[in-house]
Amino acid sequence: MEKKILIKNANIVNEGKVFEGDVYIEGDSIVEVASSISAKSQDVQVIDAEGQYLLPGAIDDQVHFREPGLTHKEDIASGSRAAVAGGITSFIEMPNTNPQTTTIEKLESKFALAEKNAYANYSFMFGGTNDNLEEIKKINPKTTAALKLFLGSSTGNMLVDNEKVLEEIFKNSPVLIATHCEDEDTIQKNLAKQKEKYGDDIPIENHPKIRSEEACYLSSSKAVSLAKKTGARLHVFHLSTAKELKLFSNKKPLKDKKITAEVCIHHLWFNDSQYAEKGTFIKWNPAVKTAKDQEALLKALKDDKIDVVATDHAPHTKKEKENVYTKAPSGGPLVQHALPAMLEFYHSGKLSLEKIVEKMSHNPAILFQIEKRGFIKAGFKADLVLVDLNAPWTVKKDNVLYKCGWSPFEKTTFKSRITHTFVNGRLVYKNFKVLEVKNAQRLTFNR
Repeated sequence: MEKKILIKNANIVNEGKVFEGDVYIEGDSIVEVASSISAKSQDVQVIDAEGQYLLPGAIDDQVHFREPGLTHKEDIASGSRAAVAGGITSFIEMPNTNPQTTTIEKLESKFALAEKNAYANYSFMFGGTNDNLEEIKKINPKTTAALKLFLGSSTGNMLVDNEKVLEEIFKNSPVLIATHCEDEDTIQKNLAKQKEKYGDDIPIENHPKIRSEEACYLSSSKAVSLAKKTGARLHVFHLSTAKELKLFSNKKPLKDKKITAEVCIHHLWFNDSQYAEKGTFIKWNPAVKTAKDQEALLKALKDDKIDVVATDHAPHTKKEKENVYTKAPSGGPLVQHALPAMLEFYHSGKLSLEKIVEKMSHNPAILFQIEKRGFIKAGFKADLVLVDLNAPWTVKKDNVLYKCGWSPFEKTTFKSRITHTFVNGRLVYKNFKVLEVKNAQRLTFNR
């Protein structure tokens, strides 16, 4: 029998508006959104959301759930459980696992894993290399999110540094190309200078000098130039510098843009003044940079030069992160605290609720052409999040859900609490408890 749910008296945040209303769900879909809806039968579960805010579930376009091959750090089940606790109802996962997702066969094996284990809706990016162009051409644009290219160092052979191959990929990719942009030559030169001076124990404060503004700009400007030359659809991941913003425009609506950009929560939240306290636990690639960069990124998000907010959730164990600079891996866990962290920008008056929903829910759906998700509308999938904006809680080791067991937000008190998360019409999370309900679906794309 189809589950029927009626959410009453919510402050609904959708398409640039906040309004009080009700949402009626049958099965996996929203049937009706109106100012007042009555229960149509006795088998309807009624949830009174008075005083709370109902948002479309966030769509995270960049996570590393480490499966297969690196599951001591995270896996699809643990990562997606943390995601639904953080208001994320759909994720797109990256290809640099072990083995890497660089053949159609490997891609489909990851979809099979997610079908069994995911708590949130899922898709995967296919990985480009210097020698898999023929596989890239086989990508099905209706069932695969995008093609991921590493234009800076990555695990294995995923650095695409052959200029001719890169241009061919840009010309021939059947899907959007998402890039990690950092210039490898610049990074290696900067690293060599630091190693000459400090050996392996480079001060963490020097991370943004190694993975510098110039390394980011050289690579992202090259990617943008190549996209303009070839007509490719390009999405640049995790901008970290003010300088890169000149490469992007807000003159067209998102649906008409060919070149788009993303910012990650850690680049909005942290800056280089916090390396002294946080150490390698805020070591990311690209590096967290200056307060000036941080401010510019937030402004560009508001001004629509930046289109999407993501996490780049990339966990490592505490032991791995505690290594000296050259051996401490870059990346950190973020999905569980994604929406609560972004809502702090609402509380501080820096972003509206409508803008947060636009960047975390609406825009990923538009940008990737995801079918029937990202909005609170009749006929759309019932991926929904209820939030209490006045229920403070503190991140502690014992409430962290990541397999790696730590968070860069530990000891942070968030003003907002996620009370309910629904995935395809089923309640999967309620008040700090992930319910053992796997109702996820594979994302499909209207291409």
